[in-house]
Amino acid sequence: MEMIVKKTDDFEVDGTGKNAAWARAEWLPFTLVGKLACPYATKARMLYSPKGIYTLVDCEDKKLTCTKTSFLDDIYTEDVVEMFIWTDEQHPLYFEYEISPLNVELPILVSNNGRGFHGWAPWHYEGGRKIRKATSVRGGEKKPMAAVEGWTVEFFIPFALLSGVPNVPPKPGDTWRANIYRIDYDQKEPVQWAWDKATGGNFHDYTKFGRITFEK
Repeated sequence: MEMIVKKTDDFEVDGTGKNAAWARAEWLPFTLVGKLACPYATKARMLYSPKGIYTLVDCEDKKLTCTKTSFLDDIYTEDVVEMFIWTDEQHPLYFEYEISPLNVELPILVSNNGRGFHGWAPWHYEGGRKIRKATSVRGGEKKPMAAVEGWTVEFFIPFALLSGVPNVPPKPGDTWRANIYRIDYDQKEPVQWAWDKATGGNFHDYTKFGRITFEK
């Protein structure tokens, strides 16, 4: 999968995706990966500014199957959206960002040699290096196990957070590898969606990530 990430002026995220800037970005439909079926639609939009990347993900849902509320918790064991960014194909190092409907986040830098991998949490995660994020819920309350009709997440990853990683910040016309996933736990087994389905259920198969090119 390939996409052009269009440029924008910076704006504040509120978790609704209603900012006029999003009209510049097309919706990216997600595809179910794995064997389980599920009727929930998932889609995303992306933009970038000189300071970082904006992502908006909309998830149809029936229940917020999530209870964790602590920073850096294992939120991938519950309902979650995950984004992966691989900036330089010469180095097996990529950034992973996870966020739950309850607005709980897990940002890590992952070193993956193809035989094993490990995530490292950010240091001095504050000020201009901190991700701006927000979530909203429709058809119910934003609380653990609530009945809902869907939820939306909106976040901004500043390039300053990735300082020292190759090819950051990107120049107009540069291409990075990336993917966005969703996991839902309404059923007995987790259901998974991906923007680029080439990785299947192996989220960390970075050699199969899609490609995002920054608009000139």
